[in-house]
Formats: sequence, structure tokens, C-alpha cells
Amino acid sequence: MPVKPILMMGGSGAIGRLSAQTLRSLYPDVPLVLAGRDVSKAQAVAEELGNADAAELDLAAEDLGLGDRDVGAVAVFYADNRLAGLRFARARSLPHLNISSGVFEIAPEIATYMHKPDAGAVVLGYEWLVGATTVPTLELAKSFHRLDSIKIGALVDEEDGGGPAVAEDFERLSRMMPAALTRRDGTYIWRDGEDAQARFLAIDGTEIKASGFSSIDVAGLAAATGAKDVQFDLATGVSSTRRRGEPKSTEIIIELSGEGRDGRSLLTKHAVFHPGGAAPLTALGVAMILERLTGLDGRDPALPGLYFPYQLLDPATYLNRLEAAGGGVLKLDRP
Repeated sequence: MPVKPILMMGGSGAIGRLSAQTLRSLYPDVPLVLAGRDVSKAQAVAEELGNADAAELDLAAEDLGLGDRDVGAVAVFYADNRLAGLRFARARSLPHLNISSGVFEIAPEIATYMHKPDAGAVVLGYEWLVGATTVPTLELAKSFHRLDSIKIGALVDEEDGGGPAVAEDFERLSRMMPAALTRRDGTYIWRDGEDAQARFLAIDGTEIKASGFSSIDVAGLAAATGAKDVQFDLATGVSSTRRRGEPKSTEIIIELSGEGRDGRSLLTKHAVFHPGGAAPLTALGVAMILERLTGLDGRDPALPGLYFPYQLLDPATYLNRLEAAGGGVLKLDRP
């Protein structure tokens, strides 16, 4: 089935470029339109990818300056404060994916969706690394009859910069969200000050100092599992691989507790690992969501609706591709 070009706003940035490359490796013939702040850079990436064009956008224009150019889906890789990409997608009934917003920024997107819910799929793609936490957690949760607690510890290697747009996102989110959205005893709270400080053990057992982070994963996982305690902690430091003299990596520690299928208490600890760092893991989620939104995977395109990434990502395919990239989900000993 032919697919119209996918518009990637910020597609020449670090994450956008890697997402485009990942999508191209999966689907060599899918056409792409790359738009960025530096059109010459976007053109260079487009030439490198092949079957791709660069575009200069007018974010104030309803058509983004694209005129009647065909577009099949919109993906946004930077803080789109104007909601220009979303407005464009809703006007043309196109699916839309944004990976850069924070918990406190979703109201404008949801309001825009609610006024035209049948226009196309809208994906709140700002789960941590676009599904890298939620997909494995929900698969691991299948071992439980009742899940009581979810604790996530994400470690980003200090050498894993991710590019200017990623740095801008983190600076903005840190400034605007000093408190961390958390579910505690069934109630949503905001951890701050000393309450927001945390520690977890990395893959190699090293203790990591972390801080609470307002990831939308907290709300999604609580809703999906019913767990009364859900928290997300984020740390920047030295990854386990680099401590043993290898290149940087990224790791996500997942600790679950509750009642097992046999009625007894169950505690598990696992780690999601990718040897390339955070960017390729993000790109994996982006590419898989776009293939689902557009029907590149051979199924009908996703129906209009409001989605978390884990509601669109096929767990088996996701985990198989993660393993093929040299990563995976590792079982760890509980302390």
C-alpha cells in the first residue's frame, strides 16, 4: 500500500535524523519530508537518506507553507509551542506524534484533539524514550495477579547529549517542573525538595543518586495497571557499560511488587538496556509508532483517537527489534 510522505518537523536534529534513518532502514521506499531550523542541514540529511525532501516551514501559516503538498502523517521533535504541527494535522485529518512536551504542557494538545476527535490519531509521545519504559513494564506486569508498586529509575550517561533540541527540552522541563508527578497510596502527588530525592542501583549494582521526574509514564502506567504507587526517577551519570571501559549506553531499572499468579508476594527487578544510548532507543519507538499510524506494517492505519505510545506499539515486535539492536530486558537480582 503506497504511503504519503511523512512530515518530520525537526527531522534533521539528532533524534529526528536518527528516527528518519531507523524508519528508512525498515521501509526503504517510504517518502519523507524533513523540516528544521536549518534548511541546508535538512537538505543534507534528505540527500543522505534518499527519497526525502527538505522543507522550510512557515509556522504561522495554516498550511505550514507547504501549499497542497501531500502529507500522510506528522511527527514533531521539538517544543512546538504554537501547536503548528498539530493544527496542520487536524486540518488535514492526519495522524500526529509529538515527543517533546512535558506533563504540564498536554492541556493545549488535548483541547485541540477534543474539538475534532475524529480527525486522526494523536499520540502523546513523551513517554520516556517513547515507550522504552512502558512497553517492557506492561509485559513484565503480566506475571502479577495484582500490581501494587512500580518504581522506575532511568540512567542517562553524561556523555549521551542527544543534540541541541534535547538539551533545550531538558532545560525547559527542569525549569517548569521542579516537582515530580508521582502516585502514592492511590493518590497523585507532586514530590519536591527532599521528597524528590531518590537512589537506585544501576545494572552493575552501583548506587545512583537520582531526582524525581514528571514523566507521563507515571499516569499511563497507573491507569493501565491500577498500581497504587508509581514513581519515576531520573539520573545523569556514568552508565554501567562505561564504568567497565566500554562505550556509553542507556539503562532503565524497573522494580515491580505485588501479588503473583500463585497468590504469594512477588518482587521483580529488570533493566531495559540499549548499547547505543538514549537516542536510538527513542528512534525505535518513533519509527514503530509512525509505521502503525500510517499502516506501513501491513495493517489498517490506526483509527482516530488519543493514544499513549504503548497503546500502539506491538510488544513482541518492539522487544525483538530492541534485541536485534544489541539491547534487551535483563533480569536483575533484587537487593
